[in-house]
Amino acid sequence: MNYRSITFFVVLLSCLLVSKAEKVRVVVEGATSIAQTDEDFICVTLDWWPTNKCDYDQCPWGQAGLFNLDLKNKILEKAVKAFNPLRIRVGGSLQDQVVYNVRNNVKNCQPFQKQDKDFLFGFSIGCLDMKRWDELNEFFNQTRAKVTFGLNALIGRKESKTEKTLWIGDWYSHNARDLMSYTISKGYKIDSYELGNELCGSGVSARIEAKQYAKDMATLKNLVKEMYPNPKTQPKILGPGGFYDKKWFDTFLDASGHDVIDGVTHHIYNLGPGNNLDVVRRVQDPFFLTQIAQTFKDVSSAIDKFAPWSGAWVSESGGAYNSGGQLVSYTFAFGFWYLDQLGMTSVYNHKVYCRQALTGGNYALLNTTTFVPNPDYYGALLWHKVMGSKVLSVTHKGSPHLRVYSHCAKKELGISFVFINLSKNTSFEIDLFHDLNLNGGSPNFEFKGHKKREEYHLTPKDGNILSSVVLLNGTPLELSDSLEIPELKPKLVDGLKPISIAAHSIAFVTIRDFNAPACS
Repeated sequence: MNYRSITFFVVLLSCLLVSKAEKVRVVVEGATSIAQTDEDFICVTLDWWPTNKCDYDQCPWGQAGLFNLDLKNKILEKAVKAFNPLRIRVGGSLQDQVVYNVRNNVKNCQPFQKQDKDFLFGFSIGCLDMKRWDELNEFFNQTRAKVTFGLNALIGRKESKTEKTLWIGDWYSHNARDLMSYTISKGYKIDSYELGNELCGSGVSARIEAKQYAKDMATLKNLVKEMYPNPKTQPKILGPGGFYDKKWFDTFLDASGHDVIDGVTHHIYNLGPGNNLDVVRRVQDPFFLTQIAQTFKDVSSAIDKFAPWSGAWVSESGGAYNSGGQLVSYTFAFGFWYLDQLGMTSVYNHKVYCRQALTGGNYALLNTTTFVPNPDYYGALLWHKVMGSKVLSVTHKGSPHLRVYSHCAKKELGISFVFINLSKNTSFEIDLFHDLNLNGGSPNFEFKGHKKREEYHLTPKDGNILSSVVLLNGTPLELSDSLEIPELKPKLVDGLKPISIAAHSIAFVTIRDFNAPACS
């Protein structure tokens, strides 16, 4: 073999490696749905963290905390409005140290102050005055947000002298009553109340016993019924808002009583600490990503057994704890983890998924300083736009690096998919089938492929998954000169052609003439 032949062979081989494509048969069961989410599945958190919340020699919260956030910022307003509506959870680690100065009986009503000892998370009690509560509600009303408010669950209790981190005594509901009374008098709408943050199981900085928490939830339920007597406008009751612990959750749900809790909430931080250099590998590892599915399954099973009238919620999930992965959480790569989480939780019948955070920390959907959307913002917005509430079973026998989830399409007929390609080198050519087609049956619906498919392909700038710039169908998603959120337009593709999924990409696809009975 001469030099010219060797050179040609090397070039040909490299081209083949770069363009390596794998054909995959994806099978959809459209006869019945396997789970159902809330119509407004996507949720984000606004957190209480102050400017001097620091981790690993950086302080990534800036002015994003609830006491400091610039609620008049036009980009922030438009980013929330784009969802119409977006669920917003007001809460986080410091919520159990917030008092509500409704009666103006707190003489020195101040936000959190840094403390060396004797306070949880190194911060003092924070005081919410009604001027700031008015400003927050004006923002929620202006942006048409659905609000979950996290109540202080430690007020009235004291720390045990014999058991470290255990807080004992009944929840003191009077301050919550005052806040509800004021909120109702002003006409502010609250979709749900959540009691406490990460106090279940072994807790984080504090914990409450399961039976005591069940008692407190009953107190909250009675309070809400009293304050909001109209069942049609009565806020939902959520809890416990912490990490899943089977014994604690089972005990709590068994003791809580019929119809007390509306949403069983839990938190997910499965990527390790924010300074973990392995985060970028983990978000591309399909076997690691799948491990957390057992938690989602266990929570759903506990609800089915003890509280079938309620539903599962992830009320906080930031992937990497302590303000998110320093080099990953605001990049395109983090979308692999985030959208896979949305897909898995929907399969396991979770109603709502709350991302930490809308802004603040490394894991924010909006840049903490400029409010310019990070890549995951557009992934969340696309999910909200095309993925309906009914979840369909979808399988394939191809590479585990191809993750596929399917729902009935949002608002119109058809079905929608999200394809997540974790592979750096392999692209996929997707052919769709219904399970009855493969088994020789005749499905009672049509999949003609005559209509154009609607495809939204997300890729990172320059192919770099650590880029904070995302492309939609090859065009960078950027704010307009007037600071408008860019319109997310699909590319229309011949419905008879295979679906092409590029390496290291995410694609949302809607097929309007896949008329599955589950979606009629």
